Amino acid sequence: MLIDSHHHLWQYSATEYPWIDDQMTELRRDFWSNELREIASTHHVDGFVSVQARQSLTETETLLQLAETEPLIHGVVGWVDFRSPELAAQLDRFRHHRKLRGMRHVVQDEPDDDFLLGKTFNDGVAQLAGSGLVYDVLIFAKHLKPTIQFVRNHASIPMVLDHIAKPAVAAGQFDQSWKASIEQLAEQDNIVCKFSGVATEVRDATWDVETIRPYWDTVLEAFTPSRLMFGSDWPVCLLRTDYGCWLATVRELAAELSSDEQQQIFSGTAIQTYRLEQS
Repeated sequence: MLIDSHHHLWQYSATEYPWIDDQMTELRRDFWSNELREIASTHHVDGFVSVQARQSLTETETLLQLAETEPLIHGVVGWVDFRSPELAAQLDRFRHHRKLRGMRHVVQDEPDDDFLLGKTFNDGVAQLAGSGLVYDVLIFAKHLKPTIQFVRNHASIPMVLDHIAKPAVAAGQFDQSWKASIEQLAEQDNIVCKFSGVATEVRDATWDVETIRPYWDTVLEAFTPSRLMFGSDWPVCLLRTDYGCWLATVRELAAELSSDEQQQIFSGTAIQTYRLEQS
């Protein structure tokens, strides 16, 4: 079984998706259910977790409505405003959707590098405790130190680190500081890690599996297969690679693991963490 734990869907609008800038022309089009079905058919993907791509209650609602009619979408990670006095009402608005599995805030775009330690935001995230919802952590590597404290502060909330914290990937320039922080973060047993979005962080003109391997080795050792999951970050991955190339890269990296360990990474961890329903 293959579960893609991280992909995005949108009906493109320059106004609604301003982060898709002039350097991202490949993304300036619709990626919706038809494209998702094509990806699934071509690469034998059994299910997806759809993750928010803009901080909008409307987008969260739209993804959940699509998930009701699209069986390939096994779960949705949406967005609510954790700093809003209306947070409780926002959470109540979405709780009844059976495929809602988590929430995310785009911390990487916040100007304050210590945003994750803010009291109002933390008070909001604390409302996820006991809800069964996961919090997805979207950061850059520079945010890892406050992230470690943030995850400790919410030990009862299951969390997922997106894109291995987006280290700057470059051949021959491995970030030892990132490695040390990842190892420290992995000591917190309420967080798992997505091996996704790595190719788009490569700073070299070209890359291959050996460029990616040191980052794979680090998170594999730190989190083990029981807390590591495959994700494509499609269609954002198209900025540096196509779906098939990224999937083949991760399969090659995982080839030395046992079949049970590979199954855990390519489906088991996502199913368990997001409590995905399987038909």
